[in-house]
Amino acid sequence: MKKSIYSYSLLLLLATIVLASCSKKFLELDPRGTQLESNFYSTEEEFYQGLIAVYDVMQWGNSGGYTMKMPLLTVASDEAHAGGSDASDQPSWVSYDDFTLDAFRGPQLGLWQKYYSGVYRANLFLSKAENTSVLSPAFRSRSIAEAKALRAYFYFDLVRFFKNIPLIIGPIPTADLYTQQQAAPADVFIQIEKDLTEAIADLPLTIPVSENGRLSKGAAKALLAKVIMFQNDDARMAQAASLLNEVNTSGVYSLLPSYGDIFNPANRFHAESIWEIPHSSLAAWGDWGWINGGEGNVGPQFIGMADYEGPTFSAGWGFAPISLDLVNVMTGDPRFVHTIIDGQALRGAGANYNPRFQNTDYFIRKYAPMQSFRSPVGTAELNWPYNEIEIRLADTYLLEAEALLRSGGDAARAGLLLNGGPGFTGVRSRVGLPAVAVTLANVYNERRLELATEGHRFFDLIRTGQAAAALASKGFSAGTHEVLPIPQQEIDVTKNVLKQNPNYQ
Repeated sequence: MKKSIYSYSLLLLLATIVLASCSKKFLELDPRGTQLESNFYSTEEEFYQGLIAVYDVMQWGNSGGYTMKMPLLTVASDEAHAGGSDASDQPSWVSYDDFTLDAFRGPQLGLWQKYYSGVYRANLFLSKAENTSVLSPAFRSRSIAEAKALRAYFYFDLVRFFKNIPLIIGPIPTADLYTQQQAAPADVFIQIEKDLTEAIADLPLTIPVSENGRLSKGAAKALLAKVIMFQNDDARMAQAASLLNEVNTSGVYSLLPSYGDIFNPANRFHAESIWEIPHSSLAAWGDWGWINGGEGNVGPQFIGMADYEGPTFSAGWGFAPISLDLVNVMTGDPRFVHTIIDGQALRGAGANYNPRFQNTDYFIRKYAPMQSFRSPVGTAELNWPYNEIEIRLADTYLLEAEALLRSGGDAARAGLLLNGGPGFTGVRSRVGLPAVAVTLANVYNERRLELATEGHRFFDLIRTGQAAAALASKGFSAGTHEVLPIPQQEIDVTKNVLKQNPNYQ
């Protein structure tokens, strides 16, 4: 999936796109050559490559520094600390961990660059696909639906991370490049929902194995439900519940019998996965210059135990050590061993590692680097073939249960999704846990346990109004830290057309 894109800030959103030739597997490209955008998009094959270029941005984890979504959001929540060698190792992560963010310090620039690069690519593709006669009707409708869903995905993360953002849905004239003002968040959500609603109609229900990684109808419906729920309007919870019910009863997805199998890197695109971002070591990437060219996932390297010696795992860099708060709430839960590595137990069995900054002796297990998946080609640290599961069925089960309870809907259905019942496997019965009362508090707690370290907790706390209480000990301040600061570099390049988020300097 490798090609270069020069849109590293808002001022460069009109930059020339460079595309590479497509190999046999979807979302894996062999960089055999380049072609300017002005000469591109003349055949259906070139449009296919352009579509892959939009998908490509989802893989990026090193735009503007280390900005891997799952571990970064885990650190921002109460699940983990920043870690690393010391407080100066990755200051952007430390500042998100202890909420000492400012206009220059934090992960905001990398995230802004990544998602606006995705928006640019989606807009470019749509402007070409909607105004051409070279595409077959089937290809045209499906690819436009995918590009709209991807644009919605990029904007959903942008509005969650930053709230006050420019809304760009088409090519920008050069003269207007520096004048893009921030839209009202409500308008951004309207556009996201519009894109997803239009996309759902033309996306397929199932994806052939040869196209794993492409978006399905279920993925777009689940994302639309998440968008609605993030806006936290109880009057719309019935709508979200209906969308989630369509996903959960579609017959396409099922909970895996074994919880640990969800996170096995060899078990890609399994029955529980609704939206999965693929990664591969096939590109044999070796560039430490942090160009977004590799297909690998650097996240496992980041969170692995530093200088580890022993069986099973591979040495990492010691970031995101698990908080004792999460250890305590998960102790005794059968999901603990699949979520958290007990470092002291490993040492007791003869292994060793280097305790680093904020060490707790507990580490992320779900996507920890393992010796059996270490890449034999390229730079191994950059080429972990670990897919990222954006949405899975247990997530949508618990969201439907929440939406039902918040809308006064079918409480019995909510109970089945949470606890299970005769002939139905619920989130708790899947791991052998007894039923609990069907309350919002228990649904929220189940999300914390079931989805721990998967990047959901921080935004769950924000959208449900629990962040101020849960993150107070970390320095979280209500009215400020729900969002990141706008990157000062972007404010400067637009000569203050972009305005800083409240309370940031």
